[in-house]
Amino acid sequence: MTVTAQTSTYETQRIYIACLAAYNSGILHGEWIEIEDDIDQTWNRIRSVLASSPIEDAEEWAIHDFEGFGGIRLSEWESIERVHELSEFMQEHDEIGALVLDHYCGDIDDATRALENYMGCYTSLADYAQELTEQTSEVPEHLQFYIDYERMGRDMDMSGDIFTIETSFDEVHIFLNH
Repeated sequence: MTVTAQTSTYETQRIYIACLAAYNSGILHGEWIEIEDDIDQTWNRIRSVLASSPIEDAEEWAIHDFEGFGGIRLSEWESIERVHELSEFMQEHDEIGALVLDHYCGDIDDATRALENYMGCYTSLADYAQELTEQTSEVPEHLQFYIDYERMGRDMDMSGDIFTIETSFDEVHIFLNH
């Protein structure tokens, strides 16, 4: 299955933390928090938002917005541990990691396995099929013109042997599906 990336999804991850006591009182009070390596920093920032709330003794918060998570959707009740786990994965694997994570609906284990089976970036499926054919067998020169590498690539994709992510017109990232 071919996935086409519409725009770059890799950027700094951040969440908007809203104080629910203020929100329930009709007051918008919150802050954008950049997700960094230290989860304790995130918790300290959340506590700071609640401490500066116009409502005394505010304790509850929610994620009311987020940026930099590609196609991954965060709920307002997403755990900070999960937010950090997603952010760390995206930081470690850059844009292609974010796209694979999106392909697997946020499942980090499946995305990690896919990245372990990353075959590389090609200008087309046909280029991948040709390289694979030339690596695995010696095709006599007089027969090379009869091989339809475009169809071979398409068949690999349609059969489920591979999946692809297109990041631009001539960038096709290929992953084995087993």
